[in-house]
Amino acid sequence: MTTTAPATRDVYRRTLLDLARRDPRIFCVDSDMGGLEDTFGAELPGQYVNVGIAEANLMGVCAGLAAAGLIPFANTMSGFALWRAGEQLRSDIAANNLPVRVVVTHAGLSAGHYGPSHHALDDLAVARTLPNLTLVAPADAVETEHAVRAAVDHPGPVFIRLGRVATPAVHSRPYRFELGVAVELATGDDVAIIAAAPRPVGVALAARDELARAGVAARVLNMHTVKPVDRAAVVRAARQTAGIVTVEDHLTTGGLGGAVCEVVCAEQPCRVTRIGAAESYLDAVADEETLLAVAGITVERVTEAARELLGHRARSVALR
Repeated sequence: MTTTAPATRDVYRRTLLDLARRDPRIFCVDSDMGGLEDTFGAELPGQYVNVGIAEANLMGVCAGLAAAGLIPFANTMSGFALWRAGEQLRSDIAANNLPVRVVVTHAGLSAGHYGPSHHALDDLAVARTLPNLTLVAPADAVETEHAVRAAVDHPGPVFIRLGRVATPAVHSRPYRFELGVAVELATGDDVAIIAAAPRPVGVALAARDELARAGVAARVLNMHTVKPVDRAAVVRAARQTAGIVTVEDHLTTGGLGGAVCEVVCAEQPCRVTRIGAAESYLDAVADEETLLAVAGITVERVTEAARELLGHRARSVALR
């Protein structure tokens, strides 16, 4: 992971325009995010609508377009989609199973330079509760393009969660992307690390390398689709390793870690350690990487958690 890829939001915008050129059903519905009017709007003005900074109206307009047989992509920031337009996202779009693609940027702590009002550390938890909504957090630019293209023909609503700036490339060679199916980035049967979104996946892979130097084989799963979570991959990890460490740029409550715990509790009990932000607001203004470190979403915490799981398994075996 040494190559820096384009920002996921930039790849999304290029992919959306490419798709819309060939499919007049695709509409770009903007909430004054900046830049879309000069690219998508300038080339395809008949398929572009800017509702302004009015997120609730954004969702309502998209619901109407989808009900009329079109394929609208709603564009906003992650925190605003759930808290300023949550009722419309739930009642107008998700409850009616309308094919709206809600694409949010500035997820997690990627808008940390704006301060706590723009932190989006609870969006996964809220979005996971909405009926019919498929929730995707791509790991890099390559996966973002796959996710956007897959979303076009998906029968129900899709929520795609993106960051803001360029992040390291995760995928260096072709692979099969499928909504709801995790990607195994590294093999290993000692411990499993499950992550979603660019920074957490990067942390997971770096932790895997650190553990490998100590002779520990860590399986790394990129759980790009947080809902529906890949239950089969989680169950295999729970059955075949000493336990699971989840990594996310989100609270430890309700997000990826919560989804994994729900699966193992019901199907294959095992120890799960969730690495994420504590249940408190980060009262700080800083860049994303600094805030992730403040929140404890680090390589060191992941490796420590993995070693603790292995130690617990060793103690359990010794007591038998």
